[in-house]
Amino acid sequence: MKTWITLTLAAAVAAGGYVTSRAAEESTSPTPAHNRILQQVKEKLDLSDEQLAQIRGVLKSDRSNLTDLLTRLHAARKDLRTAIRNDNATEASVRTASARVAAVEADFAVERLRLYGKISPILTDAQREKLSQLLAGLDDAVDRIIQRASARLAE
Repeated sequence: MKTWITLTLAAAVAAGGYVTSRAAEESTSPTPAHNRILQQVKEKLDLSDEQLAQIRGVLKSDRSNLTDLLTRLHAARKDLRTAIRNDNATEASVRTASARVAAVEADFAVERLRLYGKISPILTDAQREKLSQLLAGLDDAVDRIIQRASARLAE
C-alpha cells in the first residue's frame, strides 16, 4: 500500500494532478509530510535540486488558481453529498449536483494540462518515460484493487 501511495504521489506531482495542487497550497510553509512527498517524488523520478526548484516555482505561480479550484471542487462535492442525502432528493437534483462536480473537475483537468505543459519541459526524456511507467503501474494497481473489491462484494 505504501508503494502504491508513493507512486500515486509521484505521478500526481510530476503530472500536475491533485497532489500537485496540494503541494502548491503548502509550498510557502512546508510540513514534514510535504517534504517527505517531495523527497519521494525527487527520488522516484531522479529529479535534480534545480528541477525540483523549477517545479515548485511553477506550482507557486499557479497557487491561487489551484486553491480556487480545490475550494470549488470541495464545495461541489459537499453539495453532491447533501443532494444525495436530502429527504426530498430526486434523480434530477442529484444529476444537477453531479454536473456541478463534473464542471469543476473539467476545469481542474484543463489546469492540470496547463501545469503539465509547464512541468514536462523541465523533465528529461528519461524522466518523462519513467513518469509514463509510473502512471501505467498506477493504472494497473487501481485495476487490481477494483477487481479485488468486486470479488469481495461477490462473496
